[in-house]
Amino acid sequence: MNMIAPIDTTQNVVPDASHPPVKRWTRWQKRTAIIVPIAIAGVIGVKLFDHSDAVAAAPPPAPVTIATPLVREISEWDDYVGRFAPSRTVEVRPRVAGEVTGVHFRDGEVVKQGQLLFTIDSRPFAAALAEARANEASAQSALVLARNDLGRATRLIADDAVSAGEIDALRGKLQAAQAALAAAQARVRARALDVSFTQIRAPIGGRISDRRVDPGNQVAGGEGTGGTVLTTINALDPIYFTFDGSEALFLKTQRARQPGAAAPAVEIQLQDETSHRWKGKLDFTDNGLDTHSGTIRGRAVLANPGLFLTPGMFGNMRLASAGTKPALLVPDDAVQTDQARKILLTVDANNVVTPKPVMLGAVVDGMRVIRSGVGPTDRIIIKGTQMAMPGAKVAPTVGKIVASADTAAPTAQPIAGEATLSGH
Repeated sequence: MNMIAPIDTTQNVVPDASHPPVKRWTRWQKRTAIIVPIAIAGVIGVKLFDHSDAVAAAPPPAPVTIATPLVREISEWDDYVGRFAPSRTVEVRPRVAGEVTGVHFRDGEVVKQGQLLFTIDSRPFAAALAEARANEASAQSALVLARNDLGRATRLIADDAVSAGEIDALRGKLQAAQAALAAAQARVRARALDVSFTQIRAPIGGRISDRRVDPGNQVAGGEGTGGTVLTTINALDPIYFTFDGSEALFLKTQRARQPGAAAPAVEIQLQDETSHRWKGKLDFTDNGLDTHSGTIRGRAVLANPGLFLTPGMFGNMRLASAGTKPALLVPDDAVQTDQARKILLTVDANNVVTPKPVMLGAVVDGMRVIRSGVGPTDRIIIKGTQMAMPGAKVAPTVGKIVASADTAAPTAQPIAGEATLSGH
């Protein structure tokens, strides 16, 4: 059987002139021919994708509102922290010793001057008063007798019935009787005072504390601090506000004070209040600075007709500075914080945001006084500060800081913590 042999394709075929040789690619060449165009297309696609993202990532300039600082005449205040104190305070003590028999007030109530507070057993003192009055009557009788004896002897002088020595003796007895009567009358007054001291009355009007002694207890009497403390009374109308001021603020106040000027006005704000509603005036400054703390003690006096203000309460006091002065004001919310600095974001001629450190002053009608760092022609960002980045361009819109309708010089609220002060 004839078999057909397989064709060996690996054998080289001798080309002839009419048939040119066929070029055959290896497997690696075929794979390379496919991968390289795909890779080139991928690189081109990535480049195009990156370029489109870069174009999309560039945001338009942030819209902001700018304005120049408002220039106004203001009256500034210096800030102090202190506490209220009674204008007068009294420790109620008995003048005589004895047993407390009655308490005639409620703890913590307002009492009037002369109101009965305590009573002490008066029987021993009433007995002593009766004895003194008996001695006074005896002295009075002795005085009458001495006067009558001298009168009879004087009528006998013309008849030479009595000697001059006897007359002198009778006159001496009369003078002694007069002195004895005066002493007896003094003892009566002293014993009467003791009886009156058994009724202990309020020496001043004000709010009374609680009773320290209940009825039935024995108390010691005496002058000064020798007696037992029964209670205390604080006079609250008017009331004092005491504070300590730094040497720098004291010097500032002294230099600004005009000779013969009225006492500076003060305004006080309580801890739960939003405004300085309590009005008063400065009435006392100590005669020297404390050598340890470098502060000086001051005091203001305020009317307190409703007795709402209570000794020991803290308050923030502002003391009016003399006169008014021009100041730059910006909205308080335009002030930014950069670590420990306060800054304002400004816009230059190229609409680029430039931060400027500033020194702050008081708050006036919701606007912040700028003491230094910017000028009256600087363009301050007053709206859109959250979107404005330092060094970036913005799209500014010109705005205006509107002044208060009140034409009078506004009141500057003090800066919290501006002065290093402590309550007294």
